[in-house]
Amino acid sequence: MKHSIALVTGTTSGLGYAAARTLAGEGWNEIIVTGRSMDQVQKTVAQLAAETKAQVFTPLELDLDAPSSVQSALAEVVKRGRPVDFLLLNAGLIPGKKRVLTAAGVEAAQAPLIGHHQLTVGLLRANVLSPKARIVIAGSEAARGDVPLFSYTDVAALAVKHHQGNRSAAVEALMRSGPNVYYQPNRAYADAKLIVAWWAAALARRLPPDMAVYTVSPGSTPDTKGLRNAGPALKWLMVPLVKLIPGMSHTPETAAHRYLQASKFGTDVSGQFFASAPRKLTGPIEAMRQPHFHDRSNQEAAWQAIVSVSSADLSYPASMQQSLQ
Repeated sequence: MKHSIALVTGTTSGLGYAAARTLAGEGWNEIIVTGRSMDQVQKTVAQLAAETKAQVFTPLELDLDAPSSVQSALAEVVKRGRPVDFLLLNAGLIPGKKRVLTAAGVEAAQAPLIGHHQLTVGLLRANVLSPKARIVIAGSEAARGDVPLFSYTDVAALAVKHHQGNRSAAVEALMRSGPNVYYQPNRAYADAKLIVAWWAAALARRLPPDMAVYTVSPGSTPDTKGLRNAGPALKWLMVPLVKLIPGMSHTPETAAHRYLQASKFGTDVSGQFFASAPRKLTGPIEAMRQPHFHDRSNQEAAWQAIVSVSSADLSYPASMQQSLQ
């Protein structure tokens, strides 16, 4: 996909910045750089251009927590009338000790997925993704259940206990950090990344035949701003330990290469989650085989919950909707 157009979210620092710089080095024709503030995005564009000696960066203001900002960004991309070939949904964070909800009532770690869903659905509905577009969304090994200090919620059990067996309602409760949801920051993060993986699997079934989507963990990359809200145990104990042990962390540039590697995958693995090998946080990526990632009922429940929270869906005939269940 050389000489094509890429759009990267969360580009003003860390992984998104490294990804944009790497894309320029690989010869992409245009890289749309996004961030919450146009002033900051323009500074990022200038810095990237100076570092890469390439005039391929286009600024776009995009605050994923604000539906109006997502709609404005969509309108700008549509107005340009040039199809996006690579959509890199990178923005995200590890939540802090205190539960934080957005203005829309969504838990902070879950919120980027809502904005990413609105953006992706909007681009698809406006027909501004190229016919063979690739979509990559940031995941995390934390969703596997084998990373110390991180565990995920059993959605089926939560649904039975508090939602009359309705898994979609249970996923929505997690996204809104509802009254029956135990809030613990690392669990909230693991839940958010598990729902991301389910979302990608559900989206894959809804994409045109030649498009594809993948969840990709960037791996253990402590030198980013994603940890800015992390609790003390993670920030001051686990992260320094990880950085001291060889093979337990890598640079933002190495992490960004994982995203770009996935952008070249085929449609035969669309919807899958790629991360480090089990119990590892770095190294080559592989498709995750853990059963909880492949539970179709949870995937579709997650999709319906996200549609409910975001008020954005793709329209299909009733017959196709039934086959997705």
